[in-house]
Amino acid sequence: MAVKSAKAFAENGILAQHIAGFKPRAAQLEMATAVEQTIQKDGALVVEAGTGTGKTYAYLVPALLSGKKVVLSTGTKNLQEQLYFRDLPTVLQALALPVKTALLKGRSNYLCLFRLEQHYQHIPVADPQLIADLSLIKKWSAETHSGDIGELTYIAEDSKALPYVTSTTDNCLGKDCPVYEECHLLKARKEAQAADLVVVNHHLFFADLALKDTGFGELLPEMEVVIFDEAHQIPDIASEYFGEHFSSRILQDLCKDIELVGKAELKDVMQLSKAADKVASLTRDWRLQFATDPARGNWRQAYQNPAMQTAITRINDALDMLYQIVKSSLGRSQTLDNCYERLAQLKSQLQKLLQVEQTGVSLWFETSKLHVGLHLTPLSIADKFNKLVFAEQRSWIFTSATLSVDEGFAHYQQQMGLTGADTLLLESPFDYAQQALLCVPRFMPEPHEPAMMHALLTMAIELITANNGRCFFLFTSHRMLQMMAKALPEQIRQPVLIQGSTGKRLLLEQFVKLENAVLLGTGSFWEGVDVRGDTLSCVIIDKLPFASPDDPLLQARVEDCAMRGKDPFAEVQLPQAVITLKQGVGRLIRDVTDRGVLVICDNRLVTKPYGATFLKSLPPMRRTRDLGAASQFLKEMQGLKEQQQGNS
Repeated sequence: MAVKSAKAFAENGILAQHIAGFKPRAAQLEMATAVEQTIQKDGALVVEAGTGTGKTYAYLVPALLSGKKVVLSTGTKNLQEQLYFRDLPTVLQALALPVKTALLKGRSNYLCLFRLEQHYQHIPVADPQLIADLSLIKKWSAETHSGDIGELTYIAEDSKALPYVTSTTDNCLGKDCPVYEECHLLKARKEAQAADLVVVNHHLFFADLALKDTGFGELLPEMEVVIFDEAHQIPDIASEYFGEHFSSRILQDLCKDIELVGKAELKDVMQLSKAADKVASLTRDWRLQFATDPARGNWRQAYQNPAMQTAITRINDALDMLYQIVKSSLGRSQTLDNCYERLAQLKSQLQKLLQVEQTGVSLWFETSKLHVGLHLTPLSIADKFNKLVFAEQRSWIFTSATLSVDEGFAHYQQQMGLTGADTLLLESPFDYAQQALLCVPRFMPEPHEPAMMHALLTMAIELITANNGRCFFLFTSHRMLQMMAKALPEQIRQPVLIQGSTGKRLLLEQFVKLENAVLLGTGSFWEGVDVRGDTLSCVIIDKLPFASPDDPLLQARVEDCAMRGKDPFAEVQLPQAVITLKQGVGRLIRDVTDRGVLVICDNRLVTKPYGATFLKSLPPMRRTRDLGAASQFLKEMQGLKEQQQGNS
């Protein structure tokens, strides 16, 4: 019987006594009780907790009170930090528990002291910004205790300096590193191993299962409770890590390292540098077989092209030659021995990705300006994941605000192999009927029609003016975002912030600070963004977020579904779009006092039979098709706010 949580969440319980503003919520207690029961008996629980339920406390409290070893995985590094630095200390302080906690991120998030020194002494490229950033990092390196790159808020998230001051599995010297004992990554891993509760993120969790490199592999066997927050992201992330990947960039980096060994350490092995250069050159030529612009596509189809097969055969032959030359020099250079391991792995990965006749997987490519990546992604992770979850006595909690479709969990449970798990659906405690209005404007063109751009612009100007900015404008494609980014700023007086112009965190800070801004965003702004209060009171969504039909992974899942005699639209495309839309909608109402308008500019919500599935999965807002009514609602909110400010 779950009683510890009930006491903690009670009216005058320990949380109410120690956390300012804490008020008991029925849904939060229901979730905490279910989590506690799952932890007590071992097994799996899938919980959808609507916005405002307070799910973080609902899983933290029973997990901490259980006295068991816990790993807590979140969707992003930002959420990881929020949990570790804000929510976790608050709950721990209230419960007065002597629990040891640790934050563990992936390798690329920690400063490598050896590489910093190496590149600070020998600047890799004569770039003024790079040199300035390296100097700032050098100064910070003497002050930091954790070596967590996240502390470097004054350096751009995509600074060119970061790859030079962090390590990869390929270039890490391990125990041979001259500063091994001071290694920040090593210290973080040791702390995590000694902790009772470790906060990680989904990519780290699954990368470790696949690669056994993150230092987390030694942790999982110890853990008795695994909690996934933002669990709706797991099917895609797990698929990526349960698959295979081959990259021309990684192969070219390896060739550079082998060339260096040939020129510096093994000058007598004349063929070494030549053979490595040959592989690198042929790999660059291979990129020419694809369209010039970066793209994604079906690798099975692309490989049917005879010219593509010739390019790959040449790479394979050159790789075999390089492999034999490196093998003949084993034991003469530690760096070369390391290169040999990497070469063997890349050869094996490439062979797996050339078996285009295999079934049950999607084989796809993606190109950047200079490189090609090949991917093998399993179409279903259900069997693998089921074995992982039910292999040992352990408790698993999966939670998010968006897991159900059409008020059920069947889609998620089938995807994840969790058909035997307990489920719990908790609606948001917010009064959506009073707090929010959903508008699906009449007379909008169909999403694919050329007139849509102009109609969107006209509609957005009216709403932004009525609300004095304070708006998220969310898009399903970068193309539409870019078109709007060009047109909108000339038509309104409010500031326009555009995704990609700077880091996500900085954009959000600017949005909150300005108080009347319009933020244009795609994918990453649909979820994990929390703006409370009047600063955000209008969310416009350009169309229903169906995945792009030319996405190779989606195509493969659709084909596979059809071959099994099922309806791909109902089984694959619709559930995925519903969950994505729920995430976008969730940006609007974040608190009991929030009010706002949600505008979905897609007639299909009303005209197509599947529109009902979307509407049934959304919060119970009042609805209108009259854009004027939506503008009026916003104007009244504005007037009310000004009146309150006048009275205060």
